[in-house]
Amino acid sequence: MTDIVDRQTRSRMMSGIRSKNTKPELAARRYLHAAGFRYRLHVKGLPGKPDIVLPKYGAVVNVHGCFWHRHQGCRNCSTPATRSAFWELKFRNTIDRDKQVTQQLLELGWRVLIVWECGLRAQPAATLEHLIHTIKNLDIPYEEIPCANNGDNRP
Repeated sequence: MTDIVDRQTRSRMMSGIRSKNTKPELAARRYLHAAGFRYRLHVKGLPGKPDIVLPKYGAVVNVHGCFWHRHQGCRNCSTPATRSAFWELKFRNTIDRDKQVTQQLLELGWRVLIVWECGLRAQPAATLEHLIHTIKNLDIPYEEIPCANNGDNRP
């Protein structure tokens, strides 16, 4: 299947995709701030520059897009039909980097919380309430919200 737009248009469209300060990330930040949480953003000294860092709770929050970070079982996790080898390599590298960054953060003593974009779109209030509960529960070292793999969400 060929692309419906020319190469220059596709390039312009793809360059407009943000890596930080995305709509789902901004929604999570607004909710956390309104709930009284104070945080730092994209801390350069931490592996992967997490989206939200909550030093008081020893937690980092990454808001992942389902397409780019390959949320298993999500309908937003499709693979483009054109240049599939390129996309598969790109997605594999992203997944590997996410696992490596998560492991490094856990080894440094941080709790890692992943919020998936689909949860913020489908049920924003429930997803963000779950995030707040997880932040406050200091016994949870790693959690994906929502988790598509039936509760087994360990890295």
